[in-house]
Amino acid sequence: MGALDGIRVLSFNHFLSGPAAAQHLGDLGADVIAVEPLNGAFQRNWAVGNRFVDDTSVNHMTTGRNKRSIAIDLKAPEGIAAVKRLIATADVVMENFRPGTLDKLGLSEAEMRAVNPKIIYAATTGFGADGPYAKRPGQDVLLQAMSGLAAHTGSMEQGPVAVGSVPIDHHAAALTVTGIIAALFERERTGTARRVEVNMLQAAMDLQGESITAWMNGADRAGPRGSDGMANWFSPAPYGIYATTDGHVMISMSTPADLARALDLPEVAEFTETDGFERRGEVSRTVALGMARLCTQEATGKLEAAGVWHEVVQDYDALRRNPQALHLDAFTEARTQGGSPMVLLSHPVRYDGETPPLRLTPQPLGGQTGEVLAEAGFSGAEIDALLAAGTIAQTDKMRG
Repeated sequence: MGALDGIRVLSFNHFLSGPAAAQHLGDLGADVIAVEPLNGAFQRNWAVGNRFVDDTSVNHMTTGRNKRSIAIDLKAPEGIAAVKRLIATADVVMENFRPGTLDKLGLSEAEMRAVNPKIIYAATTGFGADGPYAKRPGQDVLLQAMSGLAAHTGSMEQGPVAVGSVPIDHHAAALTVTGIIAALFERERTGTARRVEVNMLQAAMDLQGESITAWMNGADRAGPRGSDGMANWFSPAPYGIYATTDGHVMISMSTPADLARALDLPEVAEFTETDGFERRGEVSRTVALGMARLCTQEATGKLEAAGVWHEVVQDYDALRRNPQALHLDAFTEARTQGGSPMVLLSHPVRYDGETPPLRLTPQPLGGQTGEVLAEAGFSGAEIDALLAAGTIAQTDKMRG
């Protein structure tokens, strides 16, 4: 049983943020129906690192679980008519196209509400439904550039750095889920069916709420990034990453006195807590010299003994061995449609100590087309006619 059992979601989503949001709803028990074009949504046909397992894109693995798939030609009048019959059965309609795309197909929000006035309509866009940037492409790394995330990542010595993942897409997905669940709750209480809008620009800004707010309100800074190994522009030294003889260690919030005791650095003891802010570079450089003399095991042993917050800098391979990640069952192992093993990230929230189950692995393109249409009241003859006309498709293929 899930919190959203009985809620039907139609997901007209592609790329990452929209499909990820829909997957979260599916994890919570919603009946999520991915409405895809006949050649499949983008995320099943394109893969990060060009990696496919048994023809299953790693992107489809990332966002495709706990959903059913229907493949339908939205450029055909019969396809639009079929979709409208599905909308009549839905609680939520989600999409993350550029503003106006569905309108041109005859599926505007107004037309959907004429069919079902109780739907929650959720749109995730790059920049909002209107405004001077509304038609721009909302892609994660471009938003990193515009929102200040790239400018505030990296070092003053080496320049801006793009974050090596796609945090804005994932945060936009989480905000979309929050908005949809809030709207469902309001509809339950008042009967009002809301439009939910999330844009990636504000998602990118929200992701940086602490540092943007400090900056906008006059926090002291020498530049937008940290220098001399500091992780950012606003924390006191020695907050940052320090090289050892065989690796790197992240040191979190601590005072110069803490580091002086931990690393046997009497020269660091001369710095005060205020110097941690006002003389960041000097403090950080001195700590860096001390850390550079130690191997990682020696450094972490000293820091641990002194109670200094720290962590070894590791890559994704270490997550497979991380004892806490293992304890939390942070990974779910499953099989592709072709039978090969695949690793998925588990749903990240627990409910009474339990993680929502994997009910459906990422499905083939249009794998449940007939099933879904039958549930919406289509007869067998109607479904066969749509299949014969090429308006819908039901396949066992993972790519279009």
